[in-house]
Amino acid sequence: MKKIGQFIYPWGNGHYTRMMRLDDALPKYLSEEFDMHYFSKGEIYKKLLKKFPDKQKNIHEVLMPTPIDGKVGPSISLSLLNIFFPVADNHSLVNQVKNYMKKEREFYNKEKFDLVINDGDMGSNVLAKKRGIPSLFVTNQYMPKLWKSRSYLKPGLYFVSKQIAKATRILVADSAPPHTICEYNLNFPDTIKDKVTYVGHFSNRKSVNSAPITDLERLVDGTDFGYWMRTGNEPTNDGTGQRYEEVFHETEMKDERRIISHAKNDKSIDKVVGKDGKKYSVLEACEKKVDWIQIDIGFLTEHERQTVLKECKYAVINGSHTIMGEIMGVSSKPIIGMPIYDEHTNQIKWAEEKQLGVLAESKKQVIKAIQMIRQNYNKYQERLEEFSKNFDGNGAENTAKIVSEILERKK
Repeated sequence: MKKIGQFIYPWGNGHYTRMMRLDDALPKYLSEEFDMHYFSKGEIYKKLLKKFPDKQKNIHEVLMPTPIDGKVGPSISLSLLNIFFPVADNHSLVNQVKNYMKKEREFYNKEKFDLVINDGDMGSNVLAKKRGIPSLFVTNQYMPKLWKSRSYLKPGLYFVSKQIAKATRILVADSAPPHTICEYNLNFPDTIKDKVTYVGHFSNRKSVNSAPITDLERLVDGTDFGYWMRTGNEPTNDGTGQRYEEVFHETEMKDERRIISHAKNDKSIDKVVGKDGKKYSVLEACEKKVDWIQIDIGFLTEHERQTVLKECKYAVINGSHTIMGEIMGVSSKPIIGMPIYDEHTNQIKWAEEKQLGVLAESKKQVIKAIQMIRQNYNKYQERLEEFSKNFDGNGAENTAKIVSEILERKK
């Protein structure tokens, strides 16, 4: 039985989402059973334990270094300080790297992998190369373009790119050029282009069973509204929500209907605000046919999410690569991007240049973006339809085929 190591970087949810979709695809392409081992930390480690209750012995906690949380995304100043000095409960980055590499080295020596798949964990590339183990690095960035305010991070990015380049193959989770959303986050040198493959987005290919229409779906049916998505880890999610709230308090938003998904499995978040200023439960609002202005939902079911994406006029996001692919490529809806990181800014700028969405870095720019999209909606629809035709959402399937080919050669 072939043994595969899956190393999932724990910052954000995109790495985990991609790997779980790959997990769904692998059995269709591998000719024999395989033994998969998972590695991560924090919330992702907990998610793995919950998702695979019968595979606990194959789920391992490795304390991969991550940035220090700030109020809105990572704290750049604290993360830089943490390189050489302890910050809060975090040992210095130098010691973190040493300890986590030691732990991963122990697993490598014990498990004797036939193949490793690294989504965001570059340290595993180094260990695999030293042992002659084929490694696949799944990513949507290599050497991101930095804006002037972040140019001091370039030495760090150069170091990271050197470690990524040690993978046997680099799999870009995006459509091939010129339809690559993360184009400005790549910038591959000619020296490694022969090991780069654009496998496509890891889109959700699961068919959603028909289910009874929910009260939320009844409320949004035939209604003109925007879909405001909060995603990412806790500081990113909360920071995104804080920025959205600032927009909602502007006078121009008093008649702009919106649904906010909080990406938190907490029913206490669910509420409807009517244009009368009163708050209702979703059920109550549906029964009373409330003329609503805002709906907050902790967690949408997959069926509800698809309904909301189908019915909404536009989606407001922070620039997450996975989310952008699903909204623009699968649902063909324009996006308004309020970036947290330079990675987000690069992807939203790309979308703006292709007239698939608008970059908005302040509340006034968001309001202007909404007006712009509404005034030019047909133009955006035309561009999005063309983009969707060239959108490759088969990343999980294409990666599974590559895994199969590598393991077949090892027989």
